[in-house]
Amino acid sequence: MKTIWLTFLATLLCLPAWSQAALTITITQGVEGAVPVAVIPFGSPAGAPPPQDVAAIVAADLARSGRFAPLAREDLIARPVETEQVRFQDWRTLGAENLVIGKVVADGGGAYHVEFRLFDVLRGRQITGYSIPAPPGRLRYVAHRISDIIYEALTGEPGAFATRIAYVIAETVNGKKEYRLQLADSDGYDPQTLLTSPQPLMSPAWSPDARKLAYVSFENRRASIYVQDIYSGKREVLASFAGINGAPDWSPDGRYIALTLSRDGNPEIYTMRLSDRKLKRLTFSAAIDTEPSWSPDGQTLVFTSDRGGSPQLYRIPAGGGRARRITFDGNYNASADFSPDGRRVALVHAEGGNYRIATLDLEDGQLRVLSDGKLDESPSFAPNGSMIIYATESGHRGVLAAVSSDGRFRQRFSLQKGDVREPAWSPFRGPRRGAGR
Repeated sequence: MKTIWLTFLATLLCLPAWSQAALTITITQGVEGAVPVAVIPFGSPAGAPPPQDVAAIVAADLARSGRFAPLAREDLIARPVETEQVRFQDWRTLGAENLVIGKVVADGGGAYHVEFRLFDVLRGRQITGYSIPAPPGRLRYVAHRISDIIYEALTGEPGAFATRIAYVIAETVNGKKEYRLQLADSDGYDPQTLLTSPQPLMSPAWSPDARKLAYVSFENRRASIYVQDIYSGKREVLASFAGINGAPDWSPDGRYIALTLSRDGNPEIYTMRLSDRKLKRLTFSAAIDTEPSWSPDGQTLVFTSDRGGSPQLYRIPAGGGRARRITFDGNYNASADFSPDGRRVALVHAEGGNYRIATLDLEDGQLRVLSDGKLDESPSFAPNGSMIIYATESGHRGVLAAVSSDGRFRQRFSLQKGDVREPAWSPFRGPRRGAGR
């Protein structure tokens, strides 16, 4: 959660020996009417099988989108690799509406290139197909890119499988509390530790190019905001004023960070121009103003304030001006995160004793509750707007969960030990296309 209460060990390319196990995903609520699709195991024409099962990764991606229902492998009646091997009538009989085939070809030195084709079974034609190079160690990422291409071809919306999530793990190690800032693929695999500290780490926020993270660290026993380059490991202190330094959020153009500071005596919303660290104070209130979230067009910010007697959301121009209250349902609304199209915000909503994830339509003011937990927090939209990841509790431990933006599909991420909190879904990163065929 972007909240005001808030020693470099390894970079993304140099992992510690105790790198964490992957987050395990459990689908807790499916969607009726998910489109049946057959994802055939990809062939490997020569040599040993590749280290990653590309087809299995693609099938799992499509399944956790909630939009598709991949056929079980034991139900596949054939395993074509080339177009001429496809008999569309067989797959129509099985009920599959779409078919994915492919092969993984070794290029030497641990590199591969992956070819795949997507077919419309009912019409008996190819929809798309690509050949994508996979440098050493990048086969899983290429599988996610293939999933993105398939998802967009079938839905008209970009996929977000080749993105990442940042989160914080809190765990007791040798009798002492330890906090780790981690990254993982959007499916929870390939976890990598960026930072560890005996003091709390909070509020990770991605830069628009997905190369940096801003976060709050208490490692020097005071709240400070850091910015860290994910690839080089270089980090710097952005704000360490007296009092509160919290809740960073990047502007869409990457030139500014919005943050909460109490340097003038009261928690207020500021923006900082990164080129020269120039601050601009936006709010002037005797109340607590915190958790700024920048709109995708960069024109406004939504933030949390108790100036009306309880935590509610307010909207203010990015250059400063009058703040306008936008939430009126319930006695608690906080932690806003804009949808990529700017039409909605995800938030934590409470009416009574349960804190749940909801969305607010910014045009008509309609609030829709999506989750069903008792202590759900820290909502973060996927960059395509299809899902919202958030923190919750299960078995008296912190876990992550995700819900589709329409509330119809839910899944849960968990570790065998430790509390997982503060999720933040990355923007799109890198090219999302291969060499076309």
